[in-house]
Amino acid sequence: MPEKVYIKNRPATFEYAIEDRLEAGIMLTGSEIKSVRNSKVSFNDSYCFFNNGELWIKSLHIAEYVNAGYAGHAPTRDRKLLLNKKELNKWLAKVKEKGFTIVPLAMFINDKGYAKVEIGLGRGKKLHDKRESIKSRDVEREIKRYLK
Repeated sequence: MPEKVYIKNRPATFEYAIEDRLEAGIMLTGSEIKSVRNSKVSFNDSYCFFNNGELWIKSLHIAEYVNAGYAGHAPTRDRKLLLNKKELNKWLAKVKEKGFTIVPLAMFINDKGYAKVEIGLGRGKKLHDKRESIKSRDVEREIKRYLK
């Protein structure tokens, strides 16, 4: 059985307070899915936006597949996310509210072999919120160390 692929966007949970999560499909080409299976994905500054009622992901870097030949792909092209119309309308209404943005949290291959992106509806954290996150992480680490 092949290895599980789960690529996490660690800075996203540090920069944003995630209020809602959703699993979305993503449209990829052949060379892109092969790079995803090799875990060649980077979330640097990637975000989601609405265009004509569709949700797209911007600046998600999927490295070029080495053996792609002439059928390669552009590493940071915009990619369409696949969601139900009901889910799209719900999140579109929330994004129109002040302060909400949609950020990719993780990318993985599900049991059927399809690439999925976990996206989150988040609100940007202030500096003092980030400090709280660091403190709570350190306290949890100390507790685990003490219990061992």
